[in-house]
Amino acid sequence: MQRRTKFIGAAVVAAAMIGLTACSGGGSSSGSLTAKGPIKIWYSNNEQEVAWGKATVAAWNKDHPDEKVTGQEIPAGKTSEEVIGASITAGNSPCLVYNTAPSAVGQWVKQGGMVDLSKFSDGAKYIEARSGSQADQYKDAGGEYYQFPWKSNPVMIFYNKDLFKKAGLDADNPKLSTYADFTATAKTLVDKGVAPNAILPAPTSEFFQMSFDFYPLYAAESGGTQLVKDGKSTFNDQAGYDAANFWRTLYADKLAGQEKYQGDAFADGKAAMAIVGPWAVSVYKDVNWGSVPVPTKNGTAADKTYTFSDAKNVGMFTACQNQGTAWDFLKFSTSTANDQKFLETTGQMPMRTDLATTYADYFSKNPSYKLFGDQASRTVEVPSGPNTVAEMQAFRDAWSDSVIFGKGDVKTSLDDAATKIDQLAAEK
Repeated sequence: MQRRTKFIGAAVVAAAMIGLTACSGGGSSSGSLTAKGPIKIWYSNNEQEVAWGKATVAAWNKDHPDEKVTGQEIPAGKTSEEVIGASITAGNSPCLVYNTAPSAVGQWVKQGGMVDLSKFSDGAKYIEARSGSQADQYKDAGGEYYQFPWKSNPVMIFYNKDLFKKAGLDADNPKLSTYADFTATAKTLVDKGVAPNAILPAPTSEFFQMSFDFYPLYAAESGGTQLVKDGKSTFNDQAGYDAANFWRTLYADKLAGQEKYQGDAFADGKAAMAIVGPWAVSVYKDVNWGSVPVPTKNGTAADKTYTFSDAKNVGMFTACQNQGTAWDFLKFSTSTANDQKFLETTGQMPMRTDLATTYADYFSKNPSYKLFGDQASRTVEVPSGPNTVAEMQAFRDAWSDSVIFGKGDVKTSLDDAATKIDQLAAEK
């Protein structure tokens, strides 16, 4: 799970001024929704997305010489969130960033740094036609879209078939669907000595780590419920208590480690299982792996199981002067054809309705991604709002004490965290 640090950012931190080419000043919109002309965009710095970004920009520029797009990797920084936040403060954000973390959007909106895409004449219509009901999770409290639902990396359980066989377990049909079966399988793996940990999500305190232990299981157990809904916590219910107690048992029985592994525990054979997204297909090409949905208390059918989305979206920023071109390019880059190119180049899931059927040929030719393609229609996002990071951090602090390190009562801990989060969610 340490490999996740390549794909997700850490907390939105106080932004320092950075020396980028200024487009305009301040946090208010300097552009027009209909203005056309050259724009700048940033895309992620992983190799596959860079290749897709360059090809997409080149294709646009060939047919739009008066609306040239200049693309570059997001500038280096501690986190992408830090860099984007700093650019908002400096007033020099690019028009579009194809690496926008949903957890950060609310704070950037509060800064006045983001364009409401709903204000384009076809804004909400285009977003909802492409993403369907999943788009609802990306609205703000007022029902506006300050982020474009772009791609998801729905997380599932990867397991090492060779280690399962070595432990005498069925590697083709592993018993991992219920909490009881998962725990029993985990115990066998550790007792047989095939790996020091059955599973090893990062036990560290960063807010986003909850997305790779508690949140996928809560999404599955609750039938697709967000952590916060309509300004109120949801997780202090039976589904939340059951998911938390499942993890507490794994830690208490030494089936999951309480110390961070300096490396990739799954790749190095230090953990027999991991919670990962479709990026893992190429990363773990040297591991004989299998994949299954995350477990639930009583074993929900695979085609009914929800999980965490691990999405990254596209944001349009108020420093952009030619917002008409930016919107047109955003639609161009997320067309059916360009989404197919993105899927083929990166193995990440465009957030589209009927993904599995729209790109049936791709999934037929790439069966390793088929389960992820199906799972992509059942994902849960982090809550929206200006205090999302603080809310998630409040949860993580409670989780670390009561679940990872076994201090106090799990139910009381979650109830106390819910009270704090409700207070944060009420703040504007």
